[in-house]
Amino acid sequence: MKPHYWDEAVQALSRCDPVLRRLIRRYPGIHLKRRSDPFTTLARAIVGQQISVRAADTIWRRFVALVEGAPQRGFPRLAPQRVVAHTLEPLRGCGLSQGKAGYLRDLADHFASGRLDPRQWKKLDDEALIAALVDVKGIGRWTAEMFLMFHELRPDVLPVDDIGLQRAIAEQYNGGERLPREALFAVGDAWRPWRSVATWYLWRSLDPIPVEY
Repeated sequence: MKPHYWDEAVQALSRCDPVLRRLIRRYPGIHLKRRSDPFTTLARAIVGQQISVRAADTIWRRFVALVEGAPQRGFPRLAPQRVVAHTLEPLRGCGLSQGKAGYLRDLADHFASGRLDPRQWKKLDDEALIAALVDVKGIGRWTAEMFLMFHELRPDVLPVDDIGLQRAIAEQYNGGERLPREALFAVGDAWRPWRSVATWYLWRSLDPIPVEY
């Protein structure tokens, strides 16, 4: 389902930025979309950190089969209580590192105990939700920002530490030269309050196939 703000954001960005106007016209009919529930999305993000997509998919399938007791198709909704019930050893048997196995248990404990409660997130602004997420071991600011964009569909996230965004801004706005962090924020100021949408279209300039989390 398309985010409710998408059309308004596209129109505003097209008016204010000729680069984005060109990209928006080049990629019609596609948009941000969420794929799964909060816990499963964050668990998948932890599994995929710093490894190839293929390796992450293999480990993820093993992890889901362990937690659910059988292989699953599609995008299953994992229960955090089932992850908490496993010790680190069987989790590591899925191909997870010691660190990631611990991160997944910590994430599951945050959900099972209510320290992370998605029912409360609408009351939190972006920075408050990021702070709640990075309290989980293994979730840094970049992972939290990706979650806000792709799952929570927050409209005004600017992930300046994202390598893809840095590269796209360099290519589209600065002749291929990377900009310092402060300058990236300055560029993004023109896109408020739709910086997530601007970022998403700039990613399309590097890879036309949208990523889903």
